[in-house]
Amino acid sequence: MAKQVSLMSKFNKELFKNSVLYNVKTLYRKTMDEATPQQIFQAVSYAIKDAIVDHWLNSQREYEEQDPKMVYYMSMEFLMGRALGNNIINLQAYKPVQEALEELGVDINMVEDQEPDAALGNGGLGRLAACFLDSLATLGYPAYGCGIRYRYGMFKQEIRDGFQVEVPDNWLVDGNPFELRRPEYTKEVKFGGYVSVKMDENGRNVFSQEGYLSVMAVPFDLPIVGYGNGIVNTLRIWDAEAVNCFQLDSFDKGDYHKAVEQENLARNIVEVLYPNDNHYAGKELRLKQQYFFISASVQEAVAKYMRTHDDIRKFHEKVTFQLNDTHPTVAVAELMRILMDEHYLTWDEAWEVTTKTCAYTNHTIMAEALEKWPIELFSRLLPRIYQIVEEINRRFILEIERRYPGDHEKVRKMAIVYDGQVKMAHLAIAAGYSVNGVARLHTEILKNQELKDFYEMMPEKFNNKTNGITQRRFLLHGNPLLADWVTAHVGSDWITDLPMINKLKVYADDEKAQQEFMNIKYQNKVRLANYILEHNGIEVDPRSIFDVQVKRLHEYKRQLLNILHVMYLYNEIKEHPEMDFYPRTFIFGAKAAAGYRTAKLTIKLINAVADVINNDASINGKLKVVFIENYRVSNAELIFAAADVSEQISTASKEASGTGNMKFMLNGALTLGTMDGANVEIVEEVGEENAFIFGLSSDEVINYENHGGYNPMEVFNNDPDICKVLMQLVNGTYSNDTELFRSLYNSLLNTQETDVADRYFILKDFKSYAEAQKRVEAAYRDEKGWAKSAILNVACSGKFTSDRTIQQYVDEIWHLDKVVIPEKRAAQTLKEVTVSNRKMK
Repeated sequence: MAKQVSLMSKFNKELFKNSVLYNVKTLYRKTMDEATPQQIFQAVSYAIKDAIVDHWLNSQREYEEQDPKMVYYMSMEFLMGRALGNNIINLQAYKPVQEALEELGVDINMVEDQEPDAALGNGGLGRLAACFLDSLATLGYPAYGCGIRYRYGMFKQEIRDGFQVEVPDNWLVDGNPFELRRPEYTKEVKFGGYVSVKMDENGRNVFSQEGYLSVMAVPFDLPIVGYGNGIVNTLRIWDAEAVNCFQLDSFDKGDYHKAVEQENLARNIVEVLYPNDNHYAGKELRLKQQYFFISASVQEAVAKYMRTHDDIRKFHEKVTFQLNDTHPTVAVAELMRILMDEHYLTWDEAWEVTTKTCAYTNHTIMAEALEKWPIELFSRLLPRIYQIVEEINRRFILEIERRYPGDHEKVRKMAIVYDGQVKMAHLAIAAGYSVNGVARLHTEILKNQELKDFYEMMPEKFNNKTNGITQRRFLLHGNPLLADWVTAHVGSDWITDLPMINKLKVYADDEKAQQEFMNIKYQNKVRLANYILEHNGIEVDPRSIFDVQVKRLHEYKRQLLNILHVMYLYNEIKEHPEMDFYPRTFIFGAKAAAGYRTAKLTIKLINAVADVINNDASINGKLKVVFIENYRVSNAELIFAAADVSEQISTASKEASGTGNMKFMLNGALTLGTMDGANVEIVEEVGEENAFIFGLSSDEVINYENHGGYNPMEVFNNDPDICKVLMQLVNGTYSNDTELFRSLYNSLLNTQETDVADRYFILKDFKSYAEAQKRVEAAYRDEKGWAKSAILNVACSGKFTSDRTIQQYVDEIWHLDKVVIPEKRAAQTLKEVTVSNRKMK
């Protein structure tokens, strides 16, 4: 095996500084003193990019020479966060770059803060994809991430009068210094029209799409830098451009709409992530987006393979597609189309290749989240793809009928096309060679509940891959004080081998280590308190308990339970001002989907409660509530580092995994949660005595859902504390408009508002949650005991690295070949780039 070297062992500060100065001069015609912070960020980024490009080229050359199998990780979203700091860390150059910038009179934190978060994702699905790309590169496995270059992301969240307001996230306004436009790999993607069938000279039917509208998919490549190994993989995000930008003849004839029709089609496809699909046009746009990036990615994957191979029938030996949830499932039919229509394979030959290429990750237990498309929309927008899906469905139904003769219920439950809908999860399972869940509990629920029929028919496809996170982003970069402390105590191996952090266990009872740990936590809480003061105008006490819930806002994640409990605590303090109460700061951060009324109203409730509590001088600051606007990766790093309590309170059986729970654990927060998702495995690792578990089990929840027996009105009538809290939703305590929160009240008690009252068992779990919160307070008062538990949480986090998850994907699903860059190539560093290339004097 080739020897690996430290990439920045020969880092030359003087050349790096000259490169930055040169970039400022040539890009902006300025000196460092004259340059704006944004211009300095751009100059530094281009200097770092020069080093990355050398490694990028080396990696691609090595891939070409070694011809390894490669994974294409296909995802609607990649929540990457800021690139500059992460790239410098993975180049092992953070401290020398920091010193070089200081010598130029520049603070590296100021430079990093100029970079907007890349608006390519929103929630855990996208952040997981980003972690996976980091781990793939660090472990040395060839990979492409494939997605869309959204112009405005999902949205930038602003809070106005307590309400969420969605505004465009114009993250590209100053350009992205790390991206490379690759027009030579442009692909045409076709929508609509009809399919014509002709017979060729061999008597074979040839299908072609006619009368279509099309857009050009233009790739932009972003480097994914492996930690310290010379590997740079690629995130390829596709932008859309019109085939003909402007049709002058149509304009001259007065048909102004037709003149820009293609341009509008292209622009709409890439403007936003997850357009509101509460209406038909939104559904159509979502399907266009999915097919757009999948068609372009699959076309290029096949073309790339054929540039160096001559037998398309062996495609699966060198390529695998991982479908990150149901959004990319159309890749199944698109690969079939290309193999049959462009490479003239028979159906059976194409199916053989496809079913050995595509693998599917399920990310949800919620049946309503498994995508289904109306046949009318799907067949009109993607006529050839629909023909292929229809034939896959016909053959799959025959297979079901052979296995279960006369069982029409099986067909109804498992068919891909049924009841006027195309069911994408069913397509992914039927065609995929692997189907995995993302936490052990989640996978068992899939096998025994949601996908039971598929599991019974094809159990060999199903497996579990518990999610993970990259410690390089969420500890090494996000919490440098703790990272340095960990390294000082157990060495630096944890950076690429997180289970080595287990060596910290011996320090859990060490009083000096406990004091050091708690001091670091305090400094991180001060850092977050300053951020909150700057952005929210709220003073919070860093000596209070920082109780944090940050994640996508959905009813099953139960932010409503959290804020109802805050209202309960406030009532207790008001009624018993003499009570001994340890000060608490409750911190929320969440985006709600633009069309999700209940979620958006929950945000308003949190802010309404915060306005009342934070302005009540009579409680002497015992309680504070903060809603952090526009939650994203960059402020998440501050939050995870500062949290004492990690709120993971989803209704048991509803959360597939969660990864925020792992990030909090890695940073020394204690989990307050249900036995749901990856919480189960976190508790197994750290011990239940170092977490606060409450609420119904998943079995109990499923039993209530299947057999009834829960009436929230009984809880309301028999518990005066809960009754008081719920009445405050509608009696003007938190709004002059007594009807403002009526729908939240009704969702808990009134089946006229929803088909099931309190669908997520908020009232059922309320008392158990309140009791767990009392245990939190009691535990926090014991500073040594708390410090011990916090250190143990860090020490036991080793399982939850995405490096482990990816290695399991490689070993059990993908079977990739690891690539090592030889020393002669890996040793090329910043020393050899930028300045000489530009002939600087």
